[in-house]
Amino acid sequence: MPDQAFTPRAPFSGLAVTSSAGRGVVATDRDGLGLATVAARKGQVLALTQCVRERLGIVLPGGPYRRAEGGVAFAGTGPEIWLATKEMGGNDFAATLREEIGAMAAVSDQSDGYAVLRLTGAKLRDTLAKLVPIDVHSRAFKPGDVASTVASHIGATLWRLEDGREGAPVFEFPVFRSLA
Repeated sequence: MPDQAFTPRAPFSGLAVTSSAGRGVVATDRDGLGLATVAARKGQVLALTQCVRERLGIVLPGGPYRRAEGGVAFAGTGPEIWLATKEMGGNDFAATLREEIGAMAAVSDQSDGYAVLRLTGAKLRDTLAKLVPIDVHSRAFKPGDVASTVASHIGATLWRLEDGREGAPVFEFPVFRSLA
């Protein structure tokens, strides 16, 4: 049997990329983003909150919100559970985070488990309204808000970032990698 060599690749690699001069929806693959699930250990949420604030400069959100500092962010996805991200953190992010807060939280690497798209564009809200059963209007879903929901019957999380330079909304949309 011949030896097989496997080459890692981004979840959305090989997809056709077209430009529409900024109309509609623009999707950008967030390849290289480090992701980790962080779940507070029983009775440790206050100690974890203090540790994350001291070491990373982030106040852990107490609900469905996202807070970021210095390329690291924590998005509240459930009671005392967060999806942590780090720009260009890759698989090393979870190990580093585990060293920092592992005594107070279970930290699980999700960098290869999720595919993340950054979505923006003039028609993004119209498109999301067809995809998710939540109100994504700017009055209801503000920058920093997080939702764990379904997208066409598939479990998904999304959070809103600050609007782009042209005023278009910006969302990030992690889904399980197998659904990419």
